[in-house]
Amino acid sequence: MNSGILQAFQRELTCPICMNYFIDPVTIDCGHSFCRPCFYLNWQDFPILTQCFECIKTTQHRNLKTNIRLKKMASLARKASLWLFLSSEEQMCGTHRETKKMFCDVDKSLLCLLCSGSQEHRDHRHCPIEWAAEEHRENLLKKMQSLWEKACENHRNLNMETTRTRYWKDYVNVRLEAIRAEYQKMPTFHHEEEKHNLEIKAKMAHRREILRGMYEELKKMCHKPDVELLQGFGDILHRSESVLLHMPQPLNLELSAGPITGLRDRLNQFRVDITLHHDEANSHIFQYGDLRTICIGCDHQNAPHTTATPTSFLAWGAQTFTSGKYYWEVYVGDSWNWAFGVCNKYWKENNQNDNIYGEEGLFSLACVKNDIQFSLFTTSPLALQYVPRPTSHVGLFLDCEAGTVSFVDVNQSSLIYTIPNCSFSPPLRPIFCCIHL
Repeated sequence: MNSGILQAFQRELTCPICMNYFIDPVTIDCGHSFCRPCFYLNWQDFPILTQCFECIKTTQHRNLKTNIRLKKMASLARKASLWLFLSSEEQMCGTHRETKKMFCDVDKSLLCLLCSGSQEHRDHRHCPIEWAAEEHRENLLKKMQSLWEKACENHRNLNMETTRTRYWKDYVNVRLEAIRAEYQKMPTFHHEEEKHNLEIKAKMAHRREILRGMYEELKKMCHKPDVELLQGFGDILHRSESVLLHMPQPLNLELSAGPITGLRDRLNQFRVDITLHHDEANSHIFQYGDLRTICIGCDHQNAPHTTATPTSFLAWGAQTFTSGKYYWEVYVGDSWNWAFGVCNKYWKENNQNDNIYGEEGLFSLACVKNDIQFSLFTTSPLALQYVPRPTSHVGLFLDCEAGTVSFVDVNQSSLIYTIPNCSFSPPLRPIFCCIHL
């Protein structure tokens, strides 16, 4: 073949980023091709869109498919380079003066056919050198894919952790003001919890660099000459597997609830007994996971329950309130998926026989279970509460004149949250929603 044509052919099988023969080539929207590892490593912070490194056109990086034909041609080019290397005089077998064509997987050595059948190597695993090299290269690519998926997962977790931390800091500031109004100071251990969260983020960022570094090492190994690749494969594979261990997990952000001395004694001055009417409803709110029977201001024996399909119950208070201050408690036990609070008159009329998705006019505390996690939140406006889930009694303090609804963890004697500036439209009515199994 003409040398000029041969060089042009080799250029077409060369990645424009690493300038080596393609490994696991991908062809993007504009038609240009790159090694998958090169394309991955040249993204900036894992964007959804990126630019082609040749024509600068924007392309999506999701679901990139291997260009099988290009991969086979690059493999053939590597084989040609291998045979050119093996045909040199210094690579001839010193004993039999034959070309070394076999690879001994035990000794990691190159052998001629006669040596591979000798007594020394007879019981070892042998295969043609080009087969061994491609097999090891494919194993490296599989390991690189696992590393890259972990790196992407870690990056998503890091972004999520950054966002959650920002919201969490805002929440801490709001909670500082709420507790300062009740107790004049925030316990110092909240700062330790924030410090621990920053440590988790730092570990994730460090792990991202380790994963990327390991990925780059595997990429370099893929481009090594076949002999070096075969001899160094075992060590780098072992190190890459160790890197996948001990991945840092996102932190479950939660503030410890500090007790407020005398809180319940003060609230009990406004204690009222609430009568709740249980109505089975077709509400779809909070239908996540398993629930135990919830007791709403009654004995466990009288609590409704069923072992059939989970059923939603809306319990409305018989009393209504237009002015004044009132406090009552609800027993939730160790249950999940419940909500209670007060609602405006028009809200009750609009949601009597329907679901209660709409939060406008509903001032409530709710607990939702999803898999093994739970979320505690308040409505009007919707806000997550980063405090431990109440596991016994929860109190509600309604101040009609101040326009506030406060929720209290009775066992901890701690304030969960106060909904400020409530847009009350009296009469206000207590409400409780739960799901029973």
